[in-house]
Amino acid sequence: MKKIMNWVLAATLVCGASVFTSCKEAKANEDTPVQKVVSSELIRTSQSWDGVELPDYLQGRPELVAVKYVFPAGQKLGWHHHPVMNYGILVQGELTIIGQDGKEKVVHEGEAVVEMVNTIHHGENRGQKDVILYMFYLSQKDLPLAVQHPEIPLD
Repeated sequence: MKKIMNWVLAATLVCGASVFTSCKEAKANEDTPVQKVVSSELIRTSQSWDGVELPDYLQGRPELVAVKYVFPAGQKLGWHHHPVMNYGILVQGELTIIGQDGKEKVVHEGEAVVEMVNTIHHGENRGQKDVILYMFYLSQKDLPLAVQHPEIPLD
């Protein structure tokens, strides 16, 4: 009987505590205005950053890939091209993308960028802090996201 009384007492204390906590939370929620989801479209385009029209979608089953890149300050990424469409959001730093024709695009923190497709280019972090870039690829199984061109020297 004593065990049952201890259990009832413990249950009462726990329930009482949870009711008190719930009441406290409800009071706090009454004082806090309701936050709403805010959406901001960062980009809507059918062209890459250099103004070239994007190709038609690939035929067949898609494979969507998301990649986080971290470019240390002063780092250059070698010449490459992307056989698939991709776009991304730069969340930290400043990235300069250079086409083989010399055209440049500087992507700033918080900006979206649509990469070139089948056009050779490279990227450089000319800033003082690491670049963090999230890229999203519209690919297919077994397709590379990028094809490197080590035969082209960086300046």
